[in-house]
Amino acid sequence: MRRYRIGMYEGCISCLRCARECSFGAITVDKDRKLSFHHDRCTDCQRCVSFCPTGTVYITEDANRFRHNGLFGEDDIREIILQADTGGVLLSSMGAPGSRVPIYFDRMLLNASQVTNPSIDPLREPMETAVYLGRRPEGIRRDADGDIVDNLPPHLELDVPIMFSAMSYGAMSLNVHKALAKAAESLGTCWNTGEGGLHEGLYPYRRNTIVQVASGRFGVHATYLETAAAIEIKIGQGAKPGIGGHLTGRKIVGDVSKTRMVPPGLDAISSAPHHDIYSIEDLAQLVMSIKEATHHAKPVIVKVAAVHNIAPIASGIARSGADIISIDGYRGGTGAAPRRIRDNVGIPIELAIAVVDQRLREERIRDRVSVIASGGIRNSSDVVKAIALGADAVSIGTAALCALGCHICASCHTGRCAWGLATQDAELAGRLDPEKGAQRLVNLVNAWTREIREFMGGMGIDSIEALRGNRLALRGVGLNTKELEILGIGHAGE
Repeated sequence: MRRYRIGMYEGCISCLRCARECSFGAITVDKDRKLSFHHDRCTDCQRCVSFCPTGTVYITEDANRFRHNGLFGEDDIREIILQADTGGVLLSSMGAPGSRVPIYFDRMLLNASQVTNPSIDPLREPMETAVYLGRRPEGIRRDADGDIVDNLPPHLELDVPIMFSAMSYGAMSLNVHKALAKAAESLGTCWNTGEGGLHEGLYPYRRNTIVQVASGRFGVHATYLETAAAIEIKIGQGAKPGIGGHLTGRKIVGDVSKTRMVPPGLDAISSAPHHDIYSIEDLAQLVMSIKEATHHAKPVIVKVAAVHNIAPIASGIARSGADIISIDGYRGGTGAAPRRIRDNVGIPIELAIAVVDQRLREERIRDRVSVIASGGIRNSSDVVKAIALGADAVSIGTAALCALGCHICASCHTGRCAWGLATQDAELAGRLDPEKGAQRLVNLVNAWTREIREFMGGMGIDSIEALRGNRLALRGVGLNTKELEILGIGHAGE
């Protein structure tokens, strides 16, 4: 089942750094200090390549191939053999990599102002990138003296329309959470704990922390709810709609066990459904319970996966009393999921956001909730297009991990992450410096924000609010009539 081959150019100085950096045992050293390559263990994480001081290590795809077949591809045959060997469900990490489903972001172009609607110079004119997430008041109220009454419901106030997606402690190392929390505080945005609870050392970042309540209720207690800017009820996620979470016992160690309130070494399994939610009425009861537990001072988010009937689902969530809907698309990442589910269930976030925004507008309840888009957001243009389709803000997960060093080798579920991200091995986790990681995240989001300002300026738009749901600013290329109809945009040239 060899997939990659490790090679060495001339010039190796036998420093053995490649072997020390390899966390998968693909490069080892014998007693005579001689390197050995175990090609079948290589995941192409690029750690050895990155740290070789002489640039002599390289990794290529193995030249040996199964005979070409128009129906059964290379991966299909490999997976059949693996399941025949083990009888197990195939697990994988990150988002769906296949090219079978179109990336609609790449098939949409943005408009630009010319002559009749002048563009705006973001360097010299005000450009508002702040967003407010939460229910909007139905109108302005005044007291007997004519002064405006503060009737604004609890909100999340973000300086930028970019947040960090839910990634749980246990699936990720504590250093990842530290980097995300520090970066969120610096940027004036929020990060999400995921369903693994919040480490006590991160309580000082409460103003920038979203905590999650999932079906397993891991790490959920009164202080946890209070130590947050918002509470998210996780119903589903894009990588595995309709499936619960699973953190293996080998990751339930030390502070992970304490934070999750799960005995060490015991698998943490969150069921597919919440066993107290079987209707919108049940969801409304949980939303109200959380609001009452937090004295109605924090917005409540409901996170769902993008599925075929997402529009009516979002309508029901908006009527449940939730303040924000988070929709995770087909390409959303994960620490571990059945590969078949990840690659075949759900719909792209572009289609989901478009139909949800349109449905909420048609029912005249769009102002009841804000909408967060996630799952496959790769760059600043994806952010702009997602907001133009109807999102209020976006969340990024895989992009944030790439900023921290991830090379998307899709081996998170093994717990042997060479970059110290998806692991609880103390030695490996120590490879990530949270201070440096936070700065890299800040750099990334600041760079995207500058580009977003340039996009908006070129479109003659001076605020995220004016961009939200502005589908006139989008045109499709190479899309059929039905796709254009669902997205609610015209074709390029119209």
